[in-house]
Amino acid sequence: MAAKTFDMIVIGAGPGGYVAAIRGAQLGLNVAIVEREHMGGICLNWGCIPTKALLRSAEVFHLMHRAKEFGLKADGIGYDLDAVVKRSRAVANQLSGGIGHLMKKNKITTFMGEAAIPAKGKVSVKTDKGTEELASKAIIVATGARARELPGLEADGDLVWTYKHALVPKRMPKKLLVIGSGAIGIEFASFFNTLGAETTVVEVLDRVLPIEDAEISAFAKKQFTKQGMKIMEKSTVKKLDRAKGKVTAHIETGGKTETMDFDTVISAVGIVGNVENLGLEALGVKVDRTHVITDEYCRTGVDGLYAIGDVAGAPWLAHKASHEGVMVAELIAGKKAHPIKPNSIAGCTYCHPQVASVGLTEARAKEAGHEVKVGRFPFIGNGKAIALGEPEGLIKTVFDTKTGELLGAHMVGAEVTELIQGYVVGRTLETTEGELMESVFPHPTLSEMMHEAVLDAYGRALHI
Repeated sequence: MAAKTFDMIVIGAGPGGYVAAIRGAQLGLNVAIVEREHMGGICLNWGCIPTKALLRSAEVFHLMHRAKEFGLKADGIGYDLDAVVKRSRAVANQLSGGIGHLMKKNKITTFMGEAAIPAKGKVSVKTDKGTEELASKAIIVATGARARELPGLEADGDLVWTYKHALVPKRMPKKLLVIGSGAIGIEFASFFNTLGAETTVVEVLDRVLPIEDAEISAFAKKQFTKQGMKIMEKSTVKKLDRAKGKVTAHIETGGKTETMDFDTVISAVGIVGNVENLGLEALGVKVDRTHVITDEYCRTGVDGLYAIGDVAGAPWLAHKASHEGVMVAELIAGKKAHPIKPNSIAGCTYCHPQVASVGLTEARAKEAGHEVKVGRFPFIGNGKAIALGEPEGLIKTVFDTKTGELLGAHMVGAEVTELIQGYVVGRTLETTEGELMESVFPHPTLSEMMHEAVLDAYGRALHI
């Protein structure tokens, strides 16, 4: 049987793959997409979106407890965990269904099944109905990643959970251990802690949220501790002893090991790329520690074969995958494409308080040889933050002293995941401190703090 031929084949329909397929179709390419599980990938179904729905429920619950502060009355406050999870799943399903609609609208041919690349320009898909043979000069691998499992800390879905189990919890943890304090770990710690779980977070590095600016990490830690979380830094979970309804964790800190009992453990110790069973090595694709090696244009070195998103390495962010997808589709269509600059991609963590950042931390900027000017502005100095009842937070900016380039911006506090984009646009436009100072920020808004943090770097802050 002759292979079905397309201008472009995308393997994986997550935020990298489905966006690449849409952009390719917009540019007039005949596109096929292959997905083995769910349209929208992990992000829409088991990641970014459903976690935000859970965290929103926790945020509302937290605010209900503060009703009196706002002159309001709320009695008998409680929650129904099943209903919270049901809402989260409904949000995910709505968006996943929407991707199917977008594929039809853009006349993209969808194959549900397991893909492999048996030879250059060929894709073989195992579906329910048998095997489909496809062909294209341009193939995009967008297969994503999955949770890393450490020996002895493997998830069992009962006592030890991955993010997937944590998204559809069969019970509310009473004593929870979260291993890893990156975005995934700290978001789940924040959710369950807000709903009343006694939460301990163990981080192997010297601080929570280790990729963030040290000052922001310290501020966030203070808030987490105030909320009742126990944070253990420079600590390693050596092993877990599992018994009926109980896990005993052996935690080593500074050469000393202590044991602590929990009823639930969430392992969030990073991810591994989905590179297996595709036939990549046989084609000559270089894979390093489960991630495909690519150049700045996402080319693998094998003619016509690209890799985007999580499978192609850090930063492991949905928006990075989407932009790479657009760039590669434009390359394939013969357009001029711009490589993604990793330092201009913002990272957002939706814990309470939120954390967001873009560009270099103060320490990284100095390591890179920059002489820096640093500005800070606290939420307590902002009228809107006080009116919202959200006075705990900080915005920090890092500038190059010689050129005025905005090297980085780092935030912790209410709604900072929405604010960070202002600095992202600034960096993309190669803005300097002068232009940011001359921009008129509306009052009263949280965004005024972004202006003040710039002013402060040059000794001109008005409200502190």
